[in-house]
Amino acid sequence: MYKFRQRLAHIYTGMFLIYLLIPLVVMAGAAFNDSRLPSIVPWKGTTGRWFVELAADERMWVAFRNTILVALAVAVLSVIVGTAAAILINSISGRIRTVIYGMMISTILIPGAVIGISTLLMWNKLGVPPGLHLSVLGQVSYIAAMVMLLVLARLQSFDAALEEAALDLGASHGQVMRRILLPHLYPAIGAGAAVAFFQSVENFNVTQFTRGGADTLTVYVFSKVRAGITPTINALAVIMIGITIVAAVLYELRRRRIERLLAQGAAE
Repeated sequence: MYKFRQRLAHIYTGMFLIYLLIPLVVMAGAAFNDSRLPSIVPWKGTTGRWFVELAADERMWVAFRNTILVALAVAVLSVIVGTAAAILINSISGRIRTVIYGMMISTILIPGAVIGISTLLMWNKLGVPPGLHLSVLGQVSYIAAMVMLLVLARLQSFDAALEEAALDLGASHGQVMRRILLPHLYPAIGAGAAVAFFQSVENFNVTQFTRGGADTLTVYVFSKVRAGITPTINALAVIMIGITIVAAVLYELRRRRIERLLAQGAAE
């Protein structure tokens, strides 16, 4: 019975991976098909001209630069706000904790279009014109809550006795924060920064309402879809997937190297 369930689990896992990967394979194949339509059927020959056209698309590169700048700003601000909120919530109790936690989580449940419109209207009332700066603020308003959840989960494994011991030995609260608490939170902070970055890269609804006249990749792709999409979008996706895969491989190699060094140190 156990082997049967294990075999079913393997079959399910394989089918799930195929379900996830087939669209990516089809999308990547269209980037090399010599057809004006982004498809692999019919196959009209292998070509690299879509990558050449992509490289010559100045609007796309401007949108790409804007996307990276916005994503970096969102990641930094979301980590600061989310980490601070997690530490605050973890250090208090009672009704105020429930209220703060509910306020932070509620932003995740609000549709992106509502956040975008609300951000635009509020800052317009204050005399701030639309632009990428409003896109950053609008995205941070809900992405920071995701970072908070990651950091808050990490805080559950933190031993508060370490803080008390450090304070008893004469450490200041700033030293305790820098040398004890934050090092424990670094994995969650790193994961939160990655989540915030990629959530910002793929954001459309908030950006569409707050961007002013600036382009980001999602807005650029949307405009291309309306005007008639070509396989240059597929070429861009292939490049982004390749960068992601390389980054993931490098991270995994570094993680394994660190584990190996720690194991060798423990053995010695």
